[in-house]
Amino acid sequence: MDCLREIQGKQAHDPVFIEQMSKFSSPSSSCCCVYVPGPVIVGAGPSGLAAAACLKEKGVPSVILERSNCIASLWQLKTYDRLHLHLPKQFCELPLMAFPTHFLTYPTKQQFVGYLESYARRFGIRPRFNETVSRAEYDSTVGFWRVRSMGSKGKETEYVCRWLVVATGENAEAVVPEIEGMGEFGGDIRHTSLYKSGEEFRGKRVLVVGCGNSGMEVCLDLCNHNAMPSLVVRDTVHVLPREMLGTSTFGLSMRLLKWLPMWLVDWFLLIVSWLMLGDTARFGLERPRLGPLQLKNLSGKTPVLDVGTLAKIKSGDIKVCPSIKRLRRHAVEFVNGKTEKFDAIIFATGYKTNVPSWLKERKMFSEKDGYPRRPFPNGWKGECGLYAVGFTKRGLLGTSMDAQKIAEDIRRYFQGQPHDFTLETNF
Repeated sequence: MDCLREIQGKQAHDPVFIEQMSKFSSPSSSCCCVYVPGPVIVGAGPSGLAAAACLKEKGVPSVILERSNCIASLWQLKTYDRLHLHLPKQFCELPLMAFPTHFLTYPTKQQFVGYLESYARRFGIRPRFNETVSRAEYDSTVGFWRVRSMGSKGKETEYVCRWLVVATGENAEAVVPEIEGMGEFGGDIRHTSLYKSGEEFRGKRVLVVGCGNSGMEVCLDLCNHNAMPSLVVRDTVHVLPREMLGTSTFGLSMRLLKWLPMWLVDWFLLIVSWLMLGDTARFGLERPRLGPLQLKNLSGKTPVLDVGTLAKIKSGDIKVCPSIKRLRRHAVEFVNGKTEKFDAIIFATGYKTNVPSWLKERKMFSEKDGYPRRPFPNGWKGECGLYAVGFTKRGLLGTSMDAQKIAEDIRRYFQGQPHDFTLETNF
């Protein structure tokens, strides 16, 4: 489709189009309208960068809108200092660019951010920062997406485009559960997105809520800074060693899945885990009935890859607690009736998507959880030029797969249209 000719044709000959556009053209309006010949990508995290790079490699320009002031804002602003990638680097590369060979097998937070910045420079990706998308809606009258964003100084901009790529990801908003008595606790209560290091909690009793990879690592970090952490385990969890038989557990699993059924690979992983870690249920970490790979495939729940936390639990340096009933003044009452004193509470309760709050579309994305309705590997494409990248619950591997599919799909429609047209109008 020739995007420019269609816009120009509709402007010149379509009275309905003219009427629609005139709604945003009043002299009193401060809105700036930008026509984009390629796709608009919402989000400048790894997913948005991967999509933009793949599109550019296909000769398709794009505009990235990012609400923060930097790329990969989750990694740069909302992660703790000791964070490493949980998987080996070969499974976390974005398309078209490998990690430097001197990087650690499990790159640090700083290394990964540096890799993303180098990635953006290599492909000439320049997001429009401090642009918070407030609304995106497909206008069937004119056949284009209208994407409204608000700048840091209150300037509103509307981007009109043929394709919209949703790359805000699975971790857009922190999830903090409502617990009775939070107002009377009186101590420090925060989400892991605001946690940097255990140094500020030295000598304090800290309750960490959530036993995923983040909760486990925060507990270990607190121990290493001489704090006294306890861990709330609210559900069953698979804890696996990060490495088995001299190689990464994830890499070993991927190789075995090429030859063996998933249930048999799960059986193998659990046997080796039992030999290496022992019976985790003895320490309050009961395993789900489904194997780790089956559970991940069905629900997206990731197994914990242990980096030393389990040893601290076994030694008693980290205490395992049941679910919370309510909070009291500098104390926590648990569902088993016991009450213990704490100086701080850290919620390692994860994140959620924010897509339903700004994308006015109901066919591709679920209003309930903000994920594509169609399961992997078919959730990347919707109708009317709508795409999703980074919603596979399969980490950066899933992101790379989506980005490449999206770029190839858009390229087929984009061929033949002008590549250098961007019309910006202040209304």
